[in-house]
Amino acid sequence: MADRLTDTIRGHGRPLVIPLMGFPGIQLNGSTLKQNTFNWGTQFSTVFALQRRFRPDGIFFFMDLSVEASALGLPVRFPLDESPSVESHLVRSAADLEDFSRVDVLADGRVMVYIETMRLMAHYIDGLNGAYVIGPFSLAGLLMGATEAAIATVTEPELLHEVLRFCSGVISRYARELERAGADMLAILEPSASFLSPEQFREFAGQYLTQIIETLSCVPILHVCGQTTYLLDAMVETGAQGLSLDSMVDLPEAAKRLPADVALIGNLDTVRVMIELTPNQVYRATRDLVATMAPYPNFVLSTACDLPAETPLENIHAMMDAGLGRPAGQPYNGV
Repeated sequence: MADRLTDTIRGHGRPLVIPLMGFPGIQLNGSTLKQNTFNWGTQFSTVFALQRRFRPDGIFFFMDLSVEASALGLPVRFPLDESPSVESHLVRSAADLEDFSRVDVLADGRVMVYIETMRLMAHYIDGLNGAYVIGPFSLAGLLMGATEAAIATVTEPELLHEVLRFCSGVISRYARELERAGADMLAILEPSASFLSPEQFREFAGQYLTQIIETLSCVPILHVCGQTTYLLDAMVETGAQGLSLDSMVDLPEAAKRLPADVALIGNLDTVRVMIELTPNQVYRATRDLVATMAPYPNFVLSTACDLPAETPLENIHAMMDAGLGRPAGQPYNGV
């Protein structure tokens, strides 16, 4: 994409509506989460079904924070209908990185699932197609252990930087392949960075995020979970064109601090709004958020994070109706 994300928003004359959804699609085709993480045909059919049903302005494939870690050989648990999770962490010293450095992550079967899914999305789905990669500090946390990586910012910064340099290289290679497969947007997921101070973020996350972002031509988006208001300036400094923010963040206050050419993406609560409310209540909550963000032309309506699999489809419908300015309860766009 040649345009910045904010240019695309302004070209629509309204906020883009791009819920972070993948998991709820298993309700449409009867698949399991595990099947979607191992089979590109299944995952594409799920994403395609979601796109046909709701017609968002953009859609991402499945969010999976274990892809790069499992490609490197870390032991990963794959429940039938829960997100995969890394079970143990193998890096304690720089020498431990040597085995990982010989691994070609692009030859991994699960990595290819996501690359092939993106290739199909780019070919068959109109609108903005998005991919995910993990962030370098979060991948370091999977290699070392999240607590150990956080402690290493103080006790072993040299080791942590070596691990981060390795992680940045792995992620950049995967990200460029997703871009070549047709990704219009690439969201870098950096949940572990919410534990860092702004200074630590710049040193142990920001500079490596920038290195990844500088290799990309598609739209780079940064997602950090939690209350990240205190990190906004450091997040902007990475060069991301969009910041995807959690429901804990006050979006209008955040918008006042962001440059006009950085998109603000969010932030309907994935549980308290999208699961626990009725469709009419979701509609009102969405309209309230859209009205509150009306003064900010860099706003993208989305969810605070990836929607859980059990999210009622009627609530996604209500969010889409409200975001697109339709009366509540309109028929589905798709089938």
